[in-house]
Parts: sequence; structure tokens; C-alpha cells
Amino acid sequence: MDLALLRTFVAVHRAGSFTRAATLLGLSQPAVTSQIRALERQLGRPLFDRRARGVTPTAIGDELAHKAAPHLDALLRITETERESAGSSRTLHLAGPPEFLSLRALPALAPLVVQGQTLRTAFTSDARTTLEGLGAGQHDLVVTAARPRGGLFTASVLCDEELVLVAAPYWAALVDPAHLRDKGPGALDGIPVVEVHASLPLVTRYWAALFDSAPEPAATVVAPDLRAVLECVRAGAGLAVLPRYLCRDALDGGRIVALLEPPVPPLRTWFLAVRAGSLALAHLDRAHDMLLRAATHW
Repeated sequence: MDLALLRTFVAVHRAGSFTRAATLLGLSQPAVTSQIRALERQLGRPLFDRRARGVTPTAIGDELAHKAAPHLDALLRITETERESAGSSRTLHLAGPPEFLSLRALPALAPLVVQGQTLRTAFTSDARTTLEGLGAGQHDLVVTAARPRGGLFTASVLCDEELVLVAAPYWAALVDPAHLRDKGPGALDGIPVVEVHASLPLVTRYWAALFDSAPEPAATVVAPDLRAVLECVRAGAGLAVLPRYLCRDALDGGRIVALLEPPVPPLRTWFLAVRAGSLALAHLDRAHDMLLRAATHW
């Protein structure tokens, strides 16, 4: 059986789409369709059911994928080892939120750069856009707060981050923590809100976890980088919900104040996602492993 046909088949099985598989393989969609039809003729069975959007594998298709994919990944791993032995290396394309990559992921990957790894970074705050880019082959490795679904992606839990409701001392002096605990966010009326998006993603998460309600105020300041949000809060622009790691120094120095310290703080989980099978690529597997090991100390 032609290995090229099997490679195309596994790509379609993982992608759930001839079009997406063609993009990942660097082929035209007609070429992918032709190869799948050729493989189906060889086997005498249909491997996919065509749908309005994409394809779904038949029982035979699933069985073949489960048998073939591990061996194809192993062959790719061997090829990559030979490639690296010959002194050739691949560029690693990493994507995720700007502040998380800047303060955590990129410093953790610095040893790879010293060893000669080339790295390109894309700052993407929207989870849907980030995963679309991963699926389209624009990124190799992404950090996202949304757990990916479907057979195209493989995701590992990277870390949990604690969220803190903070404001400058001026605003904090106007808030009674006991009243805030008992009466809820009404105690914050009149304080401007600083967020990364007008939809208030972090404030909404915090309100749901602590107050069992949705936030009413609109954001007064929207800045799509949490480092900018922190600086606005420090300057007195209003309150915000921030990851504790990001604002720990400002809290310790008294430049901002935590308005609440609940016994069980709200958390946000980060996932490290790749395309299924791509960890057979040595440079990607090394970066993936290095980030997971670094995250145990975050």
C-alpha cells in the first residue's frame, strides 16, 4: 500500500475535511480527493462519508486510522531524527496571548533558542482564531484557555492561574470587603472597569464564580494586553481581574490592592495544543515537553 496515500488518509481523518488536510499537506483539494478515492478503490470500501461540512470516517476508516497513524508518526519521527542529524532544523511557530507568551512561555523556551532553535511568535488573544490558525498550519504549538475539540488537535493541561480582583489604593479605600462579600458586586458601583475585551471575559468569569451573576458595567478602558490593563489599574483607571502571577509584584509593593481574597479563588486553565500527530516532529516535541515541565513551577 502506498505510504503517500496513507499519509493523506490520516491527515483527512484527523482534520475532518479534505480542504483542511490539503492545506496541511501542501496539496490541492482535488489531489487529496483523488488520493482518497485511489485508496478506497484499493481497499474496496469507503473510508469517509461526505457531509455538507467536511467528512466523517466510516467504521473501516476509523479502524484503518487507528492502525496506520502510530506507524506513520513513528516513520516521521525517524525522518526528523535523520534531518536533525544532518544539521537541518525547523522553525517553531508558537501562538497565544501576548502577556502569557512574553512572561512565561518564551522565557521557558530560551534554552532551545540557545541550542539553535528558530522561533516565531504570533500574539493571538482570541481562542477561536488561535485554534483556526493551528488547524490551518499557521502555528505549530498554541497556548489557549479553550480546550480544543475534535480529532485534529491534541491538548494537554498546561497550568491553572489564580484570578484576582484588583484596583488602585484610592478605589480600594472606597470598597468595604465585608460588604462586597455579603452584598456582591453592587458594592463596586461607580468604579470604572479595565478589561482586555469589551465582552469582559475575565470580569465575567470572576463574577460568575464569586457572585453567581453577570457583570452589569461596560468596560471603561479596553486594552488587549493584560500588561496594559495592569498599568491602567496602577494609574488609577479602575478595577480589573488579573492573573495573580502578572500582578504579584504590584500587590506586594502596595501599588494595587486585592479587593477580595476568597478562600477558593477563581481559576483559569491554560491548555497547550498541537495538531494530532505533530509531536512526532522532534523540535515540536522538545518545545512541548519543555513548556509542560516549566509549567509545574508556575
